[in-house]
Amino acid sequence: MNRATKSVTGTIAKAMMLILTLSIATTSFAIFTLASSLTDAEAVNVSGSMRMQSYRLAHDMQSQSSLYLVHVDQFERSLYSPSMKALQSWDVPKEITQDYYELITRWHQLKKVLSSDEKEQYLLLVADFVDRIDHFVFKLQRHSEKKQIRLAWAGGLGLGGILFVAVYVVLFVRREVVIPLNMLVSASEQIQNRSFDVNLDFKSENEMGILGDAFQDMATDLGKLYRGLEDAVNEKTHKLQHAHQSLKVLYQSSQELSGTRISKENFEAILRYIISIEGIECVELKVYEEEGKPWVASEGHFVCDANEKNKSLELAGQSLGNLRFQYSLPCPDDKLMDNFVRILSRAVYYNKAQMQSEQLILMEERATIARELHDSLAQSLSYLKIQVTLLNRSLSKDIEDANNSRSSKVVGEIKNALDNAYTQLRELLTTFRLSIKEGTFGEALTEMLSQLNQQTDARIKVENEFSSLELSANHQVHLLQLIREAVLNAMKHANATSIAVRCSENLEGLVTVSVIDDGVGFDKDIQKHDHYGMSIMQERAARLNAKLNVNTSVDSGCEVILTFQRSKELLSE
Repeated sequence: MNRATKSVTGTIAKAMMLILTLSIATTSFAIFTLASSLTDAEAVNVSGSMRMQSYRLAHDMQSQSSLYLVHVDQFERSLYSPSMKALQSWDVPKEITQDYYELITRWHQLKKVLSSDEKEQYLLLVADFVDRIDHFVFKLQRHSEKKQIRLAWAGGLGLGGILFVAVYVVLFVRREVVIPLNMLVSASEQIQNRSFDVNLDFKSENEMGILGDAFQDMATDLGKLYRGLEDAVNEKTHKLQHAHQSLKVLYQSSQELSGTRISKENFEAILRYIISIEGIECVELKVYEEEGKPWVASEGHFVCDANEKNKSLELAGQSLGNLRFQYSLPCPDDKLMDNFVRILSRAVYYNKAQMQSEQLILMEERATIARELHDSLAQSLSYLKIQVTLLNRSLSKDIEDANNSRSSKVVGEIKNALDNAYTQLRELLTTFRLSIKEGTFGEALTEMLSQLNQQTDARIKVENEFSSLELSANHQVHLLQLIREAVLNAMKHANATSIAVRCSENLEGLVTVSVIDDGVGFDKDIQKHDHYGMSIMQERAARLNAKLNVNTSVDSGCEVILTFQRSKELLSE
């Protein structure tokens, strides 16, 4: 990590050090060159003046000037001036220094000539000396020009090196720092937008590469954490929604039980609420009855090889029915389904209790009517029968002639009419006093026919396919009374050996009740005035909006068939 971290900063530091070194080197060379060139111009000027002074000495010698010695002294001062002595430095080319020494030597030779008696020879030698001085001045100029050229090259190379290193540093920083930083900024914005699939294209072993790898690992970890949190939130939200739906469905199902009467529509509504639960594919409710077929309601379609469960409906130790359902993933909550089982168990239990209560109320009303009839009309009819009997006896003793035979006939007719009225009243009282203690139609029908079976030698068979949930208490009472009336007619008048009672219903809701005996039958065209059972059955059929058919003939038994269409209106009566 430390070695990698030094790569970018180390490279930049080295580049900066190189720039600094080039700057210092270029500046130092320039300063040194300039410092060494300070006396070059003076040396060139002094050398140039030495040519003039050489010719002036020749003139002084010819003109015998008084300033001759002064001019000789000036020439020597020029020859040994500081700028000329500086030519002995190490940075001055050896040939220039050598030429300078040769000029000094030649001057000393010329000075001896000037000091001798042969001064005129100076005039011959001065031209060569001036020529030497010209060559020396030319070399000084060339030496100064070379210094300027070297200074220019050094400055140019130094500046070029600095520019090259600077451009390299800029490109290096852009490649290794700026571009990765821009990619990191873009990745940060991408993460800010909740997109954690970050892909950093730069690969490097420097600190930016390490930072990019760490950033990408961080983004990956953040993505996992975010998706984990998102999944957790979604799961919690789903659970809350499922709980809300469950509570809503339970509340709606409970509302179905808050009505004054629980009917099959309430059970079907609860089944629709159950199938709306996530995971439930189909559901079936079966309500048991002691006598008769179970009532079955379903929602959805059952398939083979599907996950299926059965839960029993029980309350107060009674087995009331069964709830069967098929499910898929996610599996429904067992506790929720147990709550529905409890709701349905209470609903079935309360439905039976309500129906039994309604039946008891009807029976109580009818028993009250029977008591009123017995205490009023029955007593009056009994009193009239007694009086007519006494009257008939008195007439039979006191009147024996033929003329009073008409009175005896009238009294006889009155007595027959009273007997018929009393018989009809007794039948009505028996009907009104019919008691139903059982909670279901099948049980009540079985119990009623069991009591009648004890009063006849005929064998009574019963086949019931009705469910109490599909019939109101009022309809159950009417059906029981109609069946009882038909069976009593067969027992009293048909001399039958077998009586079959069958209750059925087809898919379209058409209800059929039939009572069939193998008795003597009767002719339907002959009206019996002393029997009112058939008229009573017709009245009960009319109350059920039903159609009553009697199929019979002499010596061919009798078949009483009641049919009506069951509808919601029937159940709400």
